[in-house]
Amino acid sequence: MSVVTSLDVPFTDGSTWVQVTTPDAPRPGALPLVVLHGGPGFCHDYLRSLSALADETGRTVVLYDQFGCGRSSHRPEASPDFWTPQLFVDEFFTVIDHLGLEAYHVLGQSWGGMLGAEIAVRRPQGLAGLAICNSPASMELWAQAAERLRADLPDDVRTALESHEATGAFDHPDYVTATKEYDRRHVHRTAEVPEDYLDSERLVEQDPTVYHTMNGPNEFHVIGTLRNWSIIDRLASVDAPTLVVAGEFDEAAPETWAPFVERIPDVRSHVFAGASHCTHLEQPQEFRALIAEFLKEHDAPPE
Repeated sequence: MSVVTSLDVPFTDGSTWVQVTTPDAPRPGALPLVVLHGGPGFCHDYLRSLSALADETGRTVVLYDQFGCGRSSHRPEASPDFWTPQLFVDEFFTVIDHLGLEAYHVLGQSWGGMLGAEIAVRRPQGLAGLAICNSPASMELWAQAAERLRADLPDDVRTALESHEATGAFDHPDYVTATKEYDRRHVHRTAEVPEDYLDSERLVEQDPTVYHTMNGPNEFHVIGTLRNWSIIDRLASVDAPTLVVAGEFDEAAPETWAPFVERIPDVRSHVFAGASHCTHLEQPQEFRALIAEFLKEHDAPPE
């Protein structure tokens, strides 16, 4: 069985909580995988099942709660301009340096894939492979896709969303119920909401500073500081082999991730039929198998 340890890595005026899963039988040449969670602000819990890749692939798997999230230091008093993509890029390299990782893979889910792309365009020497999962290349494309998906919702659901967004009543019970219908279709298409997802949701509710500041009140009403974010014009700078993953019913619709496939030089893509945004929770074995195959292809050759 793998060994799981946790540590606090100093960052800015606080710390980043990091979990390291070490496989029982390391495979020669298998590089560590660093997993970046979404949100921004959603913390690692909904991705914890990816720790299984440690024993399944013989590699170390690193998950962490980004600054302001989960078990890491919180700064609810920080001004909105504190929460920038650059902050989280700096945090990533701080974690990498603290762990002494000279070569590694990165998997980012949703906002984590956006962050992974931000890291990759800087061409870090140690990045051997990048998996961008369920992520848009720009928030304008994300918003356009959300409008299209919202148009397919039942009339009463659309009315509830529009009326309460007009007044800013994002906590109204009817609005919350309407958002859950969107989530059921495009975020997690499972009979029950996965417990790992609920665990992340609970932590966001305890301190929604990062999520509300950078994103907004929910997945599809993006009014936060990321609303104008785009990496499209920088994607040609990515020199790491890249895998782009999405679900058939993903809120990250094909038009949102198409620029990754069109502009990254060494890239491939895969769409999971029947899945949505949390593909790794809906089809966990199939998702991890695809990731494992990609990582192995770009691991270091055994000595």
